[in-house]
Amino acid sequence: METALAILAGILLGAGSLFAVIGGVGILRLPDFFTRMHGAGITDTLGAGLILTGLMIHGGLSLITVKLMMILLLIWVTSPTSTYALARSALTHGLEPRLADEEDAPSSN
Repeated sequence: METALAILAGILLGAGSLFAVIGGVGILRLPDFFTRMHGAGITDTLGAGLILTGLMIHGGLSLITVKLMMILLLIWVTSPTSTYALARSALTHGLEPRLADEEDAPSSN
Protein backbone atom coordinates (compact mmCIF):
# COMPACT_ATOMS: atom_id res chain seq x y z
CA MET A 1 0.00 0.00 0.00
CA GLU A 2 2.87 2.34 0.80
CA THR A 3 4.34 1.81 -2.67
CA ALA A 4 1.01 2.68 -4.31
CA LEU A 5 0.80 5.91 -2.30
CA ALA A 6 4.38 6.79 -3.22
CA ILE A 7 3.61 6.20 -6.92
CA LEU A 8 0.42 8.30 -6.70
CA ALA A 9 2.31 11.10 -4.95
CA GLY A 10 4.99 10.98 -7.64
CA ILE A 11 2.39 11.14 -10.42
CA LEU A 12 0.70 14.14 -8.80
CA LEU A 13 4.04 15.91 -8.28
CA GLY A 14 5.00 15.24 -11.90
CA ALA A 15 1.64 16.42 -13.24
CA GLY A 16 1.78 19.55 -11.09
CA SER A 17 5.29 20.29 -12.33
CA LEU A 18 4.13 19.79 -15.92
CA PHE A 19 1.26 22.25 -15.48
CA ALA A 20 3.63 24.75 -13.86
CA VAL A 21 5.97 24.52 -16.86
CA ILE A 22 3.06 24.81 -19.31
CA GLY A 23 1.79 27.87 -17.44
CA GLY A 24 5.26 29.43 -17.51
CA VAL A 25 5.55 28.85 -21.25
CA GLY A 26 2.07 30.34 -21.66
CA ILE A 27 3.11 33.49 -19.82
CA LEU A 28 6.06 33.91 -22.17
CA ARG A 29 4.45 32.90 -25.47
CA LEU A 30 0.82 34.06 -25.43
CA PRO A 31 0.06 37.27 -27.34
CA ASP A 32 -1.78 39.58 -24.93
CA PHE A 33 -2.40 40.38 -21.28
CA PHE A 34 -5.62 38.41 -20.85
CA THR A 35 -4.32 35.19 -22.39
CA ARG A 36 -1.13 35.50 -20.33
CA MET A 37 -3.27 35.75 -17.23
CA HIS A 38 -4.79 32.41 -18.21
CA GLY A 39 -1.31 30.89 -18.24
CA ALA A 40 -0.60 32.36 -14.83
CA GLY A 41 -3.89 31.01 -13.51
CA ILE A 42 -2.99 27.48 -14.63
CA THR A 43 0.33 27.73 -12.84
CA ASP A 44 -1.20 29.07 -9.63
CA THR A 45 -4.27 26.93 -9.28
CA LEU A 46 -3.71 23.63 -11.03
CA GLY A 47 0.07 23.34 -10.86
CA ALA A 48 0.38 24.31 -7.21
CA GLY A 49 -2.75 22.33 -6.33
CA LEU A 50 -1.41 19.09 -7.77
CA ILE A 51 2.02 19.61 -6.21
CA LEU A 52 0.51 20.31 -2.78
CA THR A 53 -1.80 17.28 -3.09
CA GLY A 54 1.18 15.09 -3.95
CA LEU A 55 3.06 16.45 -0.95
CA MET A 56 0.06 15.75 1.29
CA ILE A 57 -0.07 12.12 0.14
CA HIS A 58 3.68 11.81 0.56
CA GLY A 59 3.56 13.31 4.08
CA GLY A 60 0.86 10.98 5.39
CA LEU A 61 -1.44 11.93 8.25
CA SER A 62 0.41 14.59 10.21
CA LEU A 63 0.39 18.24 11.15
CA ILE A 64 2.32 18.97 7.94
CA THR A 65 -0.59 17.61 5.89
CA VAL A 66 -3.03 19.89 7.71
CA LYS A 67 -0.79 22.89 7.02
CA LEU A 68 -0.47 21.93 3.34
CA MET A 69 -4.27 21.59 3.12
CA MET A 70 -4.70 25.08 4.58
CA ILE A 71 -2.22 26.47 2.04
CA LEU A 72 -4.08 24.67 -0.77
CA LEU A 73 -7.43 26.13 0.32
CA LEU A 74 -5.88 29.59 0.53
CA ILE A 75 -4.49 29.26 -3.00
CA TRP A 76 -7.82 27.99 -4.36
CA VAL A 77 -9.60 31.04 -2.95
CA THR A 78 -7.07 33.79 -3.58
CA SER A 79 -5.76 32.85 -7.04
CA PRO A 80 -9.06 33.04 -8.96
CA THR A 81 -10.11 36.09 -6.97
CA SER A 82 -6.92 37.99 -7.70
CA THR A 83 -6.98 36.98 -11.38
CA TYR A 84 -10.54 38.27 -11.68
CA ALA A 85 -9.66 41.53 -9.92
CA LEU A 86 -6.64 42.06 -12.17
CA ALA A 87 -8.64 41.40 -15.35
CA ARG A 88 -11.46 43.66 -14.18
CA SER A 89 -8.99 46.44 -13.39
CA ALA A 90 -7.37 46.10 -16.82
CA LEU A 91 -10.77 46.36 -18.52
CA THR A 92 -11.73 49.35 -16.37
CA HIS A 93 -8.54 51.17 -17.31
CA GLY A 94 -9.12 50.66 -21.03
CA LEU A 95 -7.07 47.58 -21.91
CA GLU A 96 -9.04 45.68 -24.53
CA PRO A 97 -8.65 41.97 -25.27
CA ARG A 98 -6.97 41.14 -28.56
CA LEU A 99 -9.58 39.87 -30.99
CA ALA A 100 -8.94 37.99 -34.20
CA ASP A 101 -7.82 40.33 -36.99
CA GLU A 102 -9.14 40.10 -40.51
CA GLU A 103 -6.03 38.13 -41.54
CA ASP A 104 -6.27 35.81 -38.54
CA ALA A 105 -9.98 35.06 -38.89
CA PRO A 106 -10.84 31.70 -40.45
CA SER A 107 -12.19 31.92 -43.97
CA SER A 108 -15.81 31.07 -44.64
CA ASN A 109 -14.95 29.01 -47.75
